[in-house]
Amino acid sequence: MDQPPRDPPSGSSHPGGSPMDRDFSRTPLIVTWEVTQACGLECDHCRAEAQPDRDPEELTTEEGKRLLESVADFGHPPPILVFSGGDPLERPDLDELVDYASELGLPTAVTPAPTQNLTRDVVERFADAGVHRMALSLDGPDAQRHDEFRGEAGSYERVQQAAEWAEQAGLSIQINTTVTANTAETLPAIADQVEELGAAMWEVFFLVPIGRGAELTQLSPAEADEWMAWLYRRQREAPFRLITVEAPQYRRIAREIEGEPISVGSTRAGSGFVFVSYRGEVYPSGFLPESAGNVRETDLVSLYRDSELFRRLRDTEELSGRCGRCAYRELCGGSRSRAYAVAGDPFASDPLCPLASRSVSRSTSR
Repeated sequence: MDQPPRDPPSGSSHPGGSPMDRDFSRTPLIVTWEVTQACGLECDHCRAEAQPDRDPEELTTEEGKRLLESVADFGHPPPILVFSGGDPLERPDLDELVDYASELGLPTAVTPAPTQNLTRDVVERFADAGVHRMALSLDGPDAQRHDEFRGEAGSYERVQQAAEWAEQAGLSIQINTTVTANTAETLPAIADQVEELGAAMWEVFFLVPIGRGAELTQLSPAEADEWMAWLYRRQREAPFRLITVEAPQYRRIAREIEGEPISVGSTRAGSGFVFVSYRGEVYPSGFLPESAGNVRETDLVSLYRDSELFRRLRDTEELSGRCGRCAYRELCGGSRSRAYAVAGDPFASDPLCPLASRSVSRSTSR
């Protein structure tokens, strides 16, 4: 029988504590709220196809506060609440919402876009409000490549400056990076910068072809496996923790390298993770836009725990194709978002996994 997963050999903890402390059928590790789609950038990979102006259908301040109360209703330990976008700094009530989340005892993170909205004063306000972590995107090892990907000159320098301000304010940061076929070769140089910037965490997102990202070239399944193996080995001795997004096969890679189960990357769409859109629609992931309902009509706890969509996504018996027959379906389960984007079915096989291209018997898992 498999041994219980052990902790990774190095890296900083997540602000919400250990994922092992909760039952993902009852409480997510992360709730991400897309507070607005408004953003001044035009990033190549943007899931939201962000717009320059705010949408009048955004949740109001009071509706947002009720949502925060619902997040707190999940109980102890509470989920990590991520204020995302678009650019959350486009909402004039962001400070009020962050303060209320802190009053409710929620561990919080904010993902500001590296625009002129992101100032030293903003970073210091985050620190004073008790924000646990600020996420900054770094998609190239230098200004030319990062700014081209992000669609705005000066974005790279603002990331560097914001990281410095955060260090001075005592605010923990994480770096988010998107991986495509055209950017993967820069990962080693970006990893060095993550370390130099003093980030507690590096979040590496393997592209899902939706929104503007549908126009970008993805890695092949074999290339994705090779880069995940490189990422795992790089983080073993690093001072930061590394997690992957929409790449649950990272768990398989870690197990193959270590020769035993190990706790890395702990959530899947709808299982440990839930996304609330700027209009209040509740999705298993921001990259899987199939709604379980709206928080204006039903509380978030009920939608996460009891909706048919979320319950099915947490049941690996529902998986079809190679993922449904795979030896690693419990450990990995494949990206449900990528399956949806490519096949139109969130229960289909993940096309980024090389095991999906050949038959894998469950009996080989022992």
